[in-house]
Amino acid sequence: MKSILIIGMGIIGQHLAMRMQQMGNEVMVVDKNEILLQELSPLFSDSFIGDCTAEGVLRSLGVNNFDYCFVVVGDNFYASLEITSILKELGASYVITQAKRERQAEFLKKIGADEVFFPEAEIAEKLAVRYNATNIFDYIELTSEYSIFEIPILQEWEGKSIEDVDVRRSFHINIIAVKKGNVLNPLPGGNYIFKEEDHIVVIGKASDVFELSAKTQE
Repeated sequence: MKSILIIGMGIIGQHLAMRMQQMGNEVMVVDKNEILLQELSPLFSDSFIGDCTAEGVLRSLGVNNFDYCFVVVGDNFYASLEITSILKELGASYVITQAKRERQAEFLKKIGADEVFFPEAEIAEKLAVRYNATNIFDYIELTSEYSIFEIPILQEWEGKSIEDVDVRRSFHINIIAVKKGNVLNPLPGGNYIFKEEDHIVVIGKASDVFELSAKTQE
């Protein structure tokens, strides 16, 4: 369990806070909008109303006691800069800040942000990959070259084992899980027999995965 501070209760901040809470972490949410925090009070027991561009507000939160501090005020870049800078000055361990453009990220890192994320760009990238290729059900980028994909199996694989199909040799990808509905079978052995409607979670180059996924419609 980690202690998390999330500053900014826009849509992204709310989803981040709820997910962190669901995963068993201690979450404090902060926003200067009193009405918004009152509406969210049934969801978050630990909340604080205040303008975090004021050093006194952040100091009162004891920011050095949190494992991670998220700054999610993407619509106000100047506020992001101020808050990030003050957090680091007050001894925050790890500050993760939202940005919309690379230029913003450069400034945020210069003033101390440990990590910068681009939610809009990441969503656009994921949607582009998913709907540009055939039968890509999910996608997580690992590096510029390798990613994790969820794709259906080929119809002719049904009744065959992973060893029989040998996707590593044939398609240069590795199966890391088999999924059917909401049930995930991680690291299946070579003797696993593929069944109807199985999906595979694979790691590999996008071009190799797209080549395989395209065959699922043939």
